[in-house]
Amino acid sequence: MNERYKLRDEDILFYEENGYWISDRIFDDEQIDKLRKAHDRIWAREYDGDGFPLSEWHSNGNPNQLRKMDNAWWANDEIRAAVTHPLLGQIAAQLMGTNEVRLWYDQVIYKPGIGEQQSVKSGNVGWHQDYAYWQCTDKTNLVTAWVALQDTDLSNGCMLAVPGSHKWGLVPTSDSFFNPDLESLKEQFAQEGREWNEAPMILKAGQASFHHAYTFHASGPNHSDLPRLSVVAHLMPGDTVYQNRGHNVDNIRLLGPRPAEGQPYNNEYFPKL
Repeated sequence: MNERYKLRDEDILFYEENGYWISDRIFDDEQIDKLRKAHDRIWAREYDGDGFPLSEWHSNGNPNQLRKMDNAWWANDEIRAAVTHPLLGQIAAQLMGTNEVRLWYDQVIYKPGIGEQQSVKSGNVGWHQDYAYWQCTDKTNLVTAWVALQDTDLSNGCMLAVPGSHKWGLVPTSDSFFNPDLESLKEQFAQEGREWNEAPMILKAGQASFHHAYTFHASGPNHSDLPRLSVVAHLMPGDTVYQNRGHNVDNIRLLGPRPAEGQPYNNEYFPKL
């Protein structure tokens, strides 16, 4: 174990209480530069080898639209090295209380800079819970590592998290990533005595925030003139298996043509960190 990333008891307690935790810097300037260039190559459709991503959600001509690619590690070597980085696995293992971590999938996210425009919402990420999309796993304690590729704060659309919301369990209709209206979603979810506070994930380039699969999170507009770039690793305990809860995602296709209840996510599509 890298002693630098051996979490203190108070770090784990903070995560257990708040549903998120922010690391020290994991990736250095050289790695950040490579990952920013990887972004450029990905959006130019310059893929490594004969790989291709699992899915892409892009602007359709709207320059202010968020761009997102899933399983970009299939198509880019630098992304693969980042999202399977052993230090991400080491931190996630401690937060999830497991001794083995696998990649569930990754995302590469591009949030355009809109400058001083105030009314544009198309780059927003709506308040949501990751597990709303992941109800085909038997575990609910999956963790997401969100890596900043530039200094990231409220001015350029940093992620926001609701501390303690991971204790609410799965909230109906929280599969709302693509709804950019943050205020209406807040009104919808901040009910029934739920305490709603918003904590900005302010990061230096190369730092990562880690959040629980039940933690409500979102991001607002990027009012800078430059795009906000990030690489995201969704991580799971190594013994996670398929469980049909009636809400499956594309990843179950990677188990084969007929996934079986209890089938482990442990093949080459879910690499070990």
